Amino acid sequence: MQKAARRSQSSARPPGRPREFDMDIALDRAVRVFRERGYHATSIGDLAAAMRLATGSIYKAFRDKHAVFLAAFERYTARRQEQTRSAAARGANGRERLRQVLLSYVEQSQGSEGRRGCLVVGSAVELSAVDSVVGARVSAQLATNESFIAGLIREGQADGSIPRHVAVDDTARLMICITQGLRVVGKARLPLDGDRLVGAAMKLLA
Repeated sequence: MQKAARRSQSSARPPGRPREFDMDIALDRAVRVFRERGYHATSIGDLAAAMRLATGSIYKAFRDKHAVFLAAFERYTARRQEQTRSAAARGANGRERLRQVLLSYVEQSQGSEGRRGCLVVGSAVELSAVDSVVGARVSAQLATNESFIAGLIREGQADGSIPRHVAVDDTARLMICITQGLRVVGKARLPLDGDRLVGAAMKLLA
């Protein structure tokens, strides 16, 4: 009877208050802080200020800083994938689609956006060796990016815009090295001539 009464009282409780902030907006703000400062140099106080949330609200929604970081990482990679696929869609064939992707990386690596850096690259350098969870997500994201580029190369070979003799997997891996290197150079604020750099990279497809 007592158990039944407790269940009845529990079911009669009003539902919890809805979350009073937009999760995507809050995570976008967290992404910016992590990109600029890195994981270890970012405190909960920094996140609270950037996300415009009380510290208690952050702990209630995410549990701890690591959980905030993982959610921010997922938000960042999802948005970057959308941007990359949007850039590729501007190309008329496989070769041109890949060229547009490379140009988008150059664009993302310049100015204030470039100085903020890439969260995937930053996480690979700062956390992959010491955080297996983050390391696995970094590896998975790089593999996804590489697979996408390999798909564009195969598409180009099918439509005749890329020669058949081009080694798909090796070239895709080298393209990943180039794209992630662009983000490092952009973080270091070195100048990038997009047309020249992309032109040189496209010679890999000759």
